Amino acid sequence: MKVFLLAAGKGTRLQPLTFHTPKCLVPICGKPLIEYWFDLFDLYGIDEVLINTSHLAEKVEDYINNNLSRFKIKLVHEETLLGSGGTIKKNRDFVEGEESFFIFYADNLTNINLGEMLKFHEENKRDFTLAIFKVPNPRECGIVELDAELSIISFIEKPENPVSNLAFAGIMLGSPGLMDLFPDRDVFDLGHDVLPRVAGNAAGYIMDDYLLDIGTPEKLTQAEKDVKNGKIKFSRKLKSGGLI
Repeated sequence: MKVFLLAAGKGTRLQPLTFHTPKCLVPICGKPLIEYWFDLFDLYGIDEVLINTSHLAEKVEDYINNNLSRFKIKLVHEETLLGSGGTIKKNRDFVEGEESFFIFYADNLTNINLGEMLKFHEENKRDFTLAIFKVPNPRECGIVELDAELSIISFIEKPENPVSNLAFAGIMLGSPGLMDLFPDRDVFDLGHDVLPRVAGNAAGYIMDDYLLDIGTPEKLTQAEKDVKNGKIKFSRKLKSGGLI
């Protein structure tokens, strides 16, 4: 199975650390964030990954070439950021012929059980599955409304009046039909411009695994504590051969 790992953000809230270090290479207990993602990919047998780069792209490229050569990684550079949706649109040929594919926001630290999410996706027979989790601050997130069958009724990015406390986790199982929902422009965002349109064709996988956005110094400090305390433990595979 192929995945998009969206990693081109500048990490402005982590400055000055990100003046010289790309956000995806920010260390957590001495290990770059992106390595935690590839530990997860390795566990589930995922080896074809597209990563978008922009800020300090040469450092990301050097790190990948020197440390992750065992994976099939396609690096795509964005001189101007295309947004989470624009990246997928420009590189839609990467998943041509695939029945489904993962999309990950790389600024998260997680040990999500991808096998369970894939199993849920296949059992629900929907075009899309969004991983969701409970949050204390729904006005600051992309909020999902579910029905009794865990189908997504609505998705609203940072709503003024949230209908639930279930937020999009930045992890999605997509299908080729996702491309049909893209707006007629090159730069756009999944949360604002695409995910509101998946309602009726998507299911919500409520995850209880670890997930933390490391976008602020406080969250980065929390991630360090959590790793040291053993909270980042990877689940077993869906099957011995991984997801592929």
